[in-house]
Amino acid sequence: MKNSIGLDKKKVKVLTDKLNDLLANYQLYYQNLRGFHWNLKSNDFFTLHIKFEELYNAAQLSIDEIAERIVTLEAVPLHTYTDYVKQSSIKEHKNVTTSNETVSKTVSNLTTLIEKERDTLKSADEAGDESTVDMMTEFIRFQEKTIWMLNSFNHK
Repeated sequence: MKNSIGLDKKKVKVLTDKLNDLLANYQLYYQNLRGFHWNLKSNDFFTLHIKFEELYNAAQLSIDEIAERIVTLEAVPLHTYTDYVKQSSIKEHKNVTTSNETVSKTVSNLTTLIEKERDTLKSADEAGDESTVDMMTEFIRFQEKTIWMLNSFNHK
């Protein structure tokens, strides 16, 4: 049985479950970045304040893309913080204020996102969903480069 965009409904169900998991993780990643942006206390404040804003703005766009893709695939995106916190592998980071810790936690969160995106990419490929494959590839490319840069920044 196919959905209205010609994809197998059973394979799409697996895919949308993974996309919802990714959405929940992105929401926690996003909120952690907001906290890092607001609460950083460091000689690197101005550099990281700007970087975290850049990253949370990018995350916000990705969140919207993921949710809209889930709707396009005829499923319902998670949309409550209760669901996000329950579903997410990324945990809330409270009162993190040093540059080393904020950067390390951001790298760790990005690594989690990449693992989930690679898994989602496999399911999208199995479902024949080129649009989601393309989206995951773009996300992974951006995050790999970001990890490299953050690791370079934290290397002292």
